[in-house]
Amino acid sequence: MKIAVAGTGYVGLSNAILLAQHNEVTAVDILQAKVDLINNKKSPIVDKEIEEYLASKPLNLKATTDGESAYKDADFIIISTPTNYDPDKNYFDTSSIDAVMNIIKACGSKATVVIKSTVPVGYTEKLREDTSYKNMIFSPEFLREGHALYDNLYPSRIVTSYPKDDESLKEKAIQFSELLKAGALKPASEIQVLHPHCTEAEAIKLFANTYLALRVAYFNELDTYAEVRGLDTKQIIQGISLDPRIGDFYNNPSFGYGGYCLPKDTKQLLANYNDVPQNLIRAIVESNTTRKDFIAEQIIAKQPKVVGVYRLTMKANSDNFRQSSIQGVMKRIKAKGIQVVVYEPTYNGDDFFNSKVTKDLAAFKKECDVILANRLTDDLNDVKAKVYTRDLYSRD
Repeated sequence: MKIAVAGTGYVGLSNAILLAQHNEVTAVDILQAKVDLINNKKSPIVDKEIEEYLASKPLNLKATTDGESAYKDADFIIISTPTNYDPDKNYFDTSSIDAVMNIIKACGSKATVVIKSTVPVGYTEKLREDTSYKNMIFSPEFLREGHALYDNLYPSRIVTSYPKDDESLKEKAIQFSELLKAGALKPASEIQVLHPHCTEAEAIKLFANTYLALRVAYFNELDTYAEVRGLDTKQIIQGISLDPRIGDFYNNPSFGYGGYCLPKDTKQLLANYNDVPQNLIRAIVESNTTRKDFIAEQIIAKQPKVVGVYRLTMKANSDNFRQSSIQGVMKRIKAKGIQVVVYEPTYNGDDFFNSKVTKDLAAFKKECDVILANRLTDDLNDVKAKVYTRDLYSRD
């Protein structure tokens, strides 16, 4: 089977590698530097399994900037390009998908297009109408940052959908799900597979991520209450998490939810409600802003001269800065005229939003009066008195 993958971010590259175990796969990107890395069996992103598979597994995978040649004879074309949320339009920016579709149509491809980019509810059906390219299905991803390939190798579920008005594409949806299952390490009999209609599958993606954001926001607001009232957050969380209906997971307080998906997906879902009655979805979005306001206020109250930001990334073993919650806290502190210094060893630059960036951890610790750490590591053990964090499970 010939498969082309548009986009080499977490979703695109993990799918390309998964499928390249048993299929001929061509990854397409607009950046030559990323293409060169992949062709040299090196990962352009931080992901343990992606790095290992590229370096050591026999993959039928190549990368190119020439989308036309990759798409022309493909059986399936996966579109996994970025769809950032545009606050002015109150809508995902889907221009990257449009650009790929223009190339697909221009080269005369007859492939089944599989959209894996996160899109608004109803987008796939509208795209089929607008482009008159009917051979199109939607398959959402449920991947964790830094563990994208692992989550494809051991999927929680596979969802491949088809248009409500075209039952013939259900067979393509089933065929594509079988390709994904064939590349997985999890036994096929243990993988749950769903084949809803496209619009329902788009809703599954946005509602799943919004629920995760809700859980983050819930435990953050619990932590805010405990800190203001002088209570022990960890004791409260341990007590309620013993209820099996709640569970002891995804409950570690933070500076807010961030990253590639949750901020934009919650806002898009809220926009999709439009004239539909709701209170909860808006509250989830607004709660994240309130949490960052609160964290910033706690730091400002300490009256520091220099505040250190320990890592811009969302979590350990990641190189993703996008929409990380600590950036929102950082901007609020800077707005009060407090100097901010950033320690980020993966950042190539001397400043980040006009704040000095250093890779010298010892100098960073010495210079800062307070150090913000969304997640703790052993690197900060010697300066615990300076550290402000809400990380419960690494700070004892």
